[in-house]
Order: sequence, then structure tokens, then C-alpha cells
Amino acid sequence: MRAVILAAGRGGRLRAVVGDRPKCLARIGARTIVERQIQALRGCGLDEIAVVAGYGAADVIRTCGPGIDVVHNTRYASTNSLYSFWLARDLVADGCVVLNGDVVFHPQLLSDLLTARHDDALLVEAAGASVYSDEEMKVQVRRGCVAGIDKTMASDAADGENLGIAKFGRAGAAVLVEETSRLIEEGGVNEWVPRALAAFAQRRPLHVVGTRGLPWIEIDFPEDYWRACSDVAPSIDRAGAVETLGRTRRHV
Repeated sequence: MRAVILAAGRGGRLRAVVGDRPKCLARIGARTIVERQIQALRGCGLDEIAVVAGYGAADVIRTCGPGIDVVHNTRYASTNSLYSFWLARDLVADGCVVLNGDVVFHPQLLSDLLTARHDDALLVEAAGASVYSDEEMKVQVRRGCVAGIDKTMASDAADGENLGIAKFGRAGAAVLVEETSRLIEEGGVNEWVPRALAAFAQRRPLHVVGTRGLPWIEIDFPEDYWRACSDVAPSIDRAGAVETLGRTRRHV
């Protein structure tokens, strides 16, 4: 199974806090977003990792370091995440984990997804008391599977929010590539990956894995960045430090 990190975008709305760096190179604590994602993937035993880079590709490659495959989206300024995934379609024949390159998350979330008994699954945070805006990728769930996924979905119809992290077995990856290719052929280069997920869910069950209250955040705006720095990342890092200390003590 290969991990594919979709990190081609510039993240223009974050320019005030990250300058001219790509969004995935926003530094959250001691590490960038993409470094955090790579560390989490490797911690779960996933060493085959591809990053789809576009804006600032040379800086992304340098930050990722050795052992990472790079797919270049030279059309990053005029396309979206669906096109980025389509460019990596030849890498996912044996199954894949697909991650948006702007998500900071507790590594246990990735572990929960990978160890879920279903081959094809999506991380979803259950709807809370707050009303969703047009920015969140909302999810409708029926019998534990995705029934709909769209930013334009009404808040009262949504059962949760998509984290932007999904896994697919060999058969599921083939269906996802088919639906992605169909949408690209129809001119959908500006679509998000969830457009293909919605089509996938009409053909094959896409199971939902909950977050169990573990911390995560998608970084779109400066306020997301500051919350990640002041709240989400410290919570994740404290939990990681406690886990490492526990392992050390057990081996003393």
C-alpha cells in the first residue's frame, strides 16, 4: 500500500502567516505539516510515500528528504486535488492511503484507519453542536458508510465532516482511479477528491471511521494556523511524548 499526499497548492489565504511557502510547508511547532504527515505514515509502517507537489516543488522535495516519490503537478495554479490524485494514479494499484496536504492530525487517527477491518474507509468526525459553513467538506452517513459528501450540503443534512484522509484496498483503488479518470475526462480538473469519493460510494461501500475525539485540524485560514500552533499540535505532541516515555520506562 502506498500513501499519496496531495500537496500541490499554494494556500494563498495563508500568505500572511506562511509567506511565500507552500501550504504544506507551514511550520506547526518544530515541524512542517508535510513532515508531520510523513512521520505519522512511517510510524504506521507505511514507507512507500508519494507527494504530489506543485507550487514551491523544489522546497517541498528538499523538506521531504530521501525516500519520497515526487509527482509534479505543473498545472497547480489552474487545477485542484482531483487532478493531483489523477497524476498519481499509476502508483496506487496495490491500494493506497490518500491525504490532503493541509491536515494536522493525531497519528492514532491514521492507525485507526489503517487497522479498520474494511479495505475502503474514510476518517469522519461526527457532527457536533456547531453549524457548518460552506468551507467544511460535509458527509452524510448511512449504515456506517458514506451516502453523500459535499461542501454545499446543508448542515442539518450532514452527519459529520471529512478529515481529508482515506484508505483503499486494491479493488477500491481501481474503482477510485476509474471514477477520477472519468471526472477528469469530463473536464473536472478543478474538482476536489471528494467528488470522486461521492461517485465511488455509489458503486462500492466507503466505510466511515470515527475520530474518537482525537485532535486534528485542516488549515485553510490564518486562524486555523494559529489554533494548530497553540492548541492542536501541542495536544498531539504531548500525547506523543507521554507514549514515548511509557515505552522507555517499560524497557528500563
